[in-house]
Amino acid sequence: MTKIRKTPRPPLKPVKKVEAAAPAGRGPAEREAGRRETAEVVRAAPTSPAPRAPRPSAPEDRTLRLFFALKVPGDVATPLAEAQRNLRGNWRAVRADQFHVTLAYLPTVPPERVDDLKRLGARLTEDLAPMQVRLRGTGYFPNEGSPRVWFVKVEAEGLDALAAALRDGIHALGLKTDDLPFKAHITLARKKGPAPRVPPLTFELGWQAGNAALIRSTLRKTGPIYDTESTFRLRGTEPEHAPQPAPHSPPPTPEETP
Repeated sequence: MTKIRKTPRPPLKPVKKVEAAAPAGRGPAEREAGRRETAEVVRAAPTSPAPRAPRPSAPEDRTLRLFFALKVPGDVATPLAEAQRNLRGNWRAVRADQFHVTLAYLPTVPPERVDDLKRLGARLTEDLAPMQVRLRGTGYFPNEGSPRVWFVKVEAEGLDALAAALRDGIHALGLKTDDLPFKAHITLARKKGPAPRVPPLTFELGWQAGNAALIRSTLRKTGPIYDTESTFRLRGTEPEHAPQPAPHSPPPTPEETP
């Protein structure tokens, strides 16, 4: 049998990489033209805007709006709310569950000072007896000619003294109040635009106030939100033979308060 001899293939020669010939040297004029062309391309290329530095955030105002007050009980608030039906136009009625008698208003209180105010309220009320609060007639602030607030006047023996003691104590703590003269009242409505005046009304109503409160007010577009920070019971007792109060004169018009 004849054997077939395989002839080995010759080894492949490495293929040389043919490099493009470098362009011939250019003269000064050509080089200058090339530089100009490159600069024009760079200028025409779109550039992404540099990232903006973050705006410094404004410091958050963390002060609180607080006030000491006597809350109005439901059996007194109900007939006051019924009187609000006489409102017309752009009067905004105060909600019945928010009726109160402001004793002292604090517009800017640091949160860490709330406990100081709680201790002040407890100290000034612990020896006070419950107050007999009486309602009188309605009125306007600042006056009937250009009213902004519709209110009902309030009287109670010892009420002015408690309000003065609270304000003195607040100042002693280094905190600010509105510094308006104290005029006891319950705000029934606030005027937000043209609106007719409401005829005068008189209320033969009252209640025994057995406690005061420190309340936080949070403003919203729909109206303020009230949250009770602390309640102070009036734990004192009335003297056995309390002197009869002198005949009262109509209290002056109150200033605007919460």
